Amino acid sequence: MTDRELWSYKKIAAHIGVQPDTVRSYRKHGLLPPPDHVDGGKPYWYADTVRAWVASRPGNRNRRTD
Repeated sequence: MTDRELWSYKKIAAHIGVQPDTVRSYRKHGLLPPPDHVDGGKPYWYADTVRAWVASRPGNRNRRTD
């Protein structure tokens, strides 16, 4: 099942634990995927897009909880 909820900079920032301006900077520097939807000039990403991006970010690795 896919998550079609649209996330703004604020929601993405909360998900990865940074400030919204940091997410804006990621986009400005080409580190964030292109938005899935633009409404009134404001970009939005599907939650699944953000989760896939987070999983593929450098420095992200599966952490074991043994």
